[in-house]
Amino acid sequence: MEDIKEDMTSMVKVLDNLQKEGYTVQFKATEDGLCSMDTNKTSKPEDVEIKHFYRFEGESSADDSSIVYAIETNRGEKGTLVDSYGIYSDQHVAKFIKEVEEMKK
Repeated sequence: MEDIKEDMTSMVKVLDNLQKEGYTVQFKATEDGLCSMDTNKTSKPEDVEIKHFYRFEGESSADDSSIVYAIETNRGEKGTLVDSYGIYSDQHVAKFIKEVEEMKK
């Protein structure tokens, strides 16, 4: 994974730039894996690559922090997965990302 540190100050700007780069699919993490909201097909951790990720810190509270993952599947789908940090994070996203990272070690 590569942490890009470009001057992209807002999540909206990052998502817009990623869409221009072809990351047009929205993904959702489920118990079964990473689900494409376009095709409803599910990918396992070994079927995806996290190309980039972008972290956003909340201005007034760390609880407002979030992360955007730019993901490509082995079927050629390119899209994004968004999650929050801390108590607001999605357990399915955290589990899936951890499994992807473990596969790359």
